[in-house]
Amino acid sequence: MIMTAIIGFGVISGCGSDRSSEASSSEDFDFFVEQFADLKIMRYKVPGFEDLSLNQKRLVYYLSQAALCGRDIIYDQNGKYNLAIRRTLETIYGSYAGDRDTDEFRDFETYTKRVWFSNGIYHHYSSDKFKPEFSREYFIELVHQSDSSALPLREGETAGEFLEEIIPVMFNPHVLPKKVFSDTGKDIVANSAVNFYEDVTEQEALNFYDRMKIPGDTTPVSYGLNSRLVKENGKLKEEVYRLGGLYDEAISQIIHWLEKASQVAENEKQQAVIDKLAEYYITGDLKTFDEYSVLWVNDLDSRIDFVNGFIETYEDPLGMKATWEALVNFKDLQATRRTEIISANAQWFEDHSPIDERFKKNEVKGVTAKVITVAILGGDCYPATPIGINLPNADWIRKHHGSKSVTIENITYANDQVNLESGFLDEFASGQEEIELVRRYGYQADNLQVDLHECLGHGSGQLLPGTSPDALKNYASPLEEVRADLFSLYFIADIKMLELGLLPDYDAVKAKYLAYIRNGLMTQLVRIEDGKDIEQAHMRCRQIISRWAYEQGKDDNVIEEFKRDGKTYYRINDFEKLRNLFGELLAEVQRIKSEGDYDAGKALVETYYGIRFDRDLHKEVLARYEKLNLAPYGGFLNPNYELIEENGEITDIRINYSGSYSDQMMYYSENYSFLPTWN
Repeated sequence: MIMTAIIGFGVISGCGSDRSSEASSSEDFDFFVEQFADLKIMRYKVPGFEDLSLNQKRLVYYLSQAALCGRDIIYDQNGKYNLAIRRTLETIYGSYAGDRDTDEFRDFETYTKRVWFSNGIYHHYSSDKFKPEFSREYFIELVHQSDSSALPLREGETAGEFLEEIIPVMFNPHVLPKKVFSDTGKDIVANSAVNFYEDVTEQEALNFYDRMKIPGDTTPVSYGLNSRLVKENGKLKEEVYRLGGLYDEAISQIIHWLEKASQVAENEKQQAVIDKLAEYYITGDLKTFDEYSVLWVNDLDSRIDFVNGFIETYEDPLGMKATWEALVNFKDLQATRRTEIISANAQWFEDHSPIDERFKKNEVKGVTAKVITVAILGGDCYPATPIGINLPNADWIRKHHGSKSVTIENITYANDQVNLESGFLDEFASGQEEIELVRRYGYQADNLQVDLHECLGHGSGQLLPGTSPDALKNYASPLEEVRADLFSLYFIADIKMLELGLLPDYDAVKAKYLAYIRNGLMTQLVRIEDGKDIEQAHMRCRQIISRWAYEQGKDDNVIEEFKRDGKTYYRINDFEKLRNLFGELLAEVQRIKSEGDYDAGKALVETYYGIRFDRDLHKEVLARYEKLNLAPYGGFLNPNYELIEENGEITDIRINYSGSYSDQMMYYSENYSFLPTWN
C-alpha cells in the first residue's frame, strides 16, 4: 500500500537531521525551485548513483524510461478530458503570439502548472476541480492566437467545436466537479469524473464484479484492477489495459524499455521479475500480475528496484480500479540497517500487537524492508510523491509470501531541507518545549514512523476466513491507513524501540506524538478550502485518529485544547495514556477489517470527523497560515540522466539537475506523449 502522504508542511514535521555528511554535501544544492497557487516545487538529489556499476546505471536508465512512458495514462485515468485540455494548454504555452507580460497570462501559466502537477484538472489531494483565474473569453483569445495546427482536434472538427466541448469542463463548476465523489447518499460512480467507468452506475459496477468472484477462492485476483468498465448496447464490458487494448500506444513503449532493462538485470531473479511484468502488460491477465507480484516480493538480493503498473485504488470511488504509477530506486545500504532491524523483529511486533488473537498471524512471512534512494518518479508518483511504499496489496500474497516495504529517504530529506526555516512550527506548536523536541528529534522520529507504518503496519493482521477483501468498499482506503498509522504510533512508543537502538530516548516519541496530534487536529486543515470537507484518504486517517483520541481522552485531559493570544493550540498531558488510546483504536479497526464490518467502518469514518471538522477552527488556521506565505503541498522535479557514448556504446550515465519545472513538463509532453487525445 503506497503511503501517498503528499509532501508538504505539516506532513513531514521534523526539522533536525542526523545525516550530517549529506547535509554538508548539499550546501550548494538548491532544493527549492518555485512556488505557485498552493504548491511548491522542489528538487531531490540522488546520492550514490555515481557509485553504481555501469550495468546498474543502465538498468536505472532503462527502467526510468519505462517510468516516463506511461505519463499520459494517469492523465486519461484522472478524467477523459485531461489530455485534450493539457495539450491545448501546452499549445498555447509554446506558441502564443500575444503579450505574455500580463496578469491574465500569468494566471494562465499558474493554471497550466496546476494541471501538470495534478495530472489533470482536479486537485491532486482534494479531488475538486480547480477554477481558472482567467476568463473563458481570454482563453478563447489565447487559443486563436496560438498554433491552431497543434490543437488536439478530432478528424473534421473545428477549433470552435472543440472549444464548445472543453470550455464547460474547464470553467463551469457544475460540470464534472469532482474527480472522486464520496458522498454515500448518492451514486459515487456516476458522480465521479475519474475515467474508470463510462455510463455505468455504482450498483451495476458492484454487481458486475460480484458475479466474477468465486466463493471460497483463497487466492482471488484483484478484480477490475486494470480496466475501464463501459456500457455498450446496454451491456457491460471491460476495456483492459494491455498491449493491443486500452492504452496500447503507451504500454508498447513501456514493454520496449522493460525488455532492454531485462538484458542488463543484476541477476536471474530480477530478470524474471521484469520479464513477468512485460508478460502481464502484453496479456493484461490479472493472474499473471499476481505471479509478477510474488516474484517481485521475493527479489531480495537486487540493489536496483522499481514499481511500475496499475497499483493503487485510492482514486476509484469503489476502491477497485488502479491508477498507473512508476518509481525507480536503489537501496541506501547504510540507512537500510534501521529497517532490517524492524523486519527481523516482525514476529515480535505481531505477537505483541494489542489486537484480538484471532486477527494475528501465527507466522509472519517475508516482511522485508529497506531505505531507498529514488532515482525517478512517474505517473501517479510524479510530481507529488509518496514517502513510503508497502506492496503487494493483495492480502493473500502478503499472508503467504510477505511484503516489501521501503522508506524514500532522499525525498524526506529534501523536504526537510526546504522546511528548515519556514516558520510553520513556530506558529502552530504549543510552546518552546515542543519546538525544541521536534527540531531535535522530528526528522528521525518521522522516518521511523514511516518505517513502522510501511514495513509492519500494512502487513500486520489477517482477514478471518470468508471475509472479502472488498468488504469495506469506499471506506477501505482511509481505514487501512488508520490501521497502519495506529500500528506505527503504538509501537514507536514501546521500550522495544530503545532496546533495538532505533530511537535515542523517549523524547523522540514525544516529538512524534506532538507533531501527529497537531497535524491531525489542526494544521492539515491548511490543505482544505473554506467550506470544503476532507476527501483524501490519508487526511481522513489522521483526523480520525487524532479526533478519536482527543474525544476518548477528555475525562483524563490526555490532549488539551487551549488558547494563547487568541490562537488555538493543542498539548499532550499524558503520553502513556495516549499510547493506550492508540492501542484501543487499533484493536477496533483491525476487528473491522478482519471481520469486514462495513457498518462499523462507516460509522467510525463518519462519526470521528473523517470528513467534517470544526469550521471556526478551520478559518483560524487558514488565516494564521496565510500570513506565513507557504504552500501546503509539494512535489519534485526529476533529475535528468545523460548518456555518455563512444562509438555507439554507453560508457557512462551522469545526472544533471538543471532545468525549470515548466521546461521539464514541456519536455516530457514532447517526448513521452504516446496516447491519442481521445481514448
